Amino acid sequence: MFTPSRQDARQFFFDTWRKHKAGDPLTDLEKLTLSILIEHPEYHPIVDNPDRYGEREWRPEDGDTNPFLHMGLHLAIEEQLSIDQPFGIRALHDALARRHDARHAAQHEMMECLAEMIWHAQRNGGMPDVNLYLTCIRGRLGLGAEDVPRANPGDID
Repeated sequence: MFTPSRQDARQFFFDTWRKHKAGDPLTDLEKLTLSILIEHPEYHPIVDNPDRYGEREWRPEDGDTNPFLHMGLHLAIEEQLSIDQPFGIRALHDALARRHDARHAAQHEMMECLAEMIWHAQRNGGMPDVNLYLTCIRGRLGLGAEDVPRANPGDID
């Protein structure tokens, strides 16, 4: 399993942004990362300054949002959507995107559920509970645990 260090993960964002600005070719993962960076212009000054922000701590108790965690959660959700894992996540995302009329806003809502699942796993010293994650997203849609939206509203079982 690939487990980059905090510095490695941050460097990936810095390098992707640098390559983009230089016009260098990007890998598929870098292209996906760049699309997330483009959606977050508030982070451009951060990825422009790796020496200043490479080791910075962002503390929620100080009202900070860690931009690298935020973008990493976007990447995680994009990966989930690409393979529809956990099963049904793509349909839930699509339902949120229709509600918000925006894919990006849907991911921000999903991110809160993903972060909650991770927090619970860390707090309890266990594995992430995918059912907690899916239930949280379904709840935001006003659905019960048994309700799974279809990718196309006209689909018939």
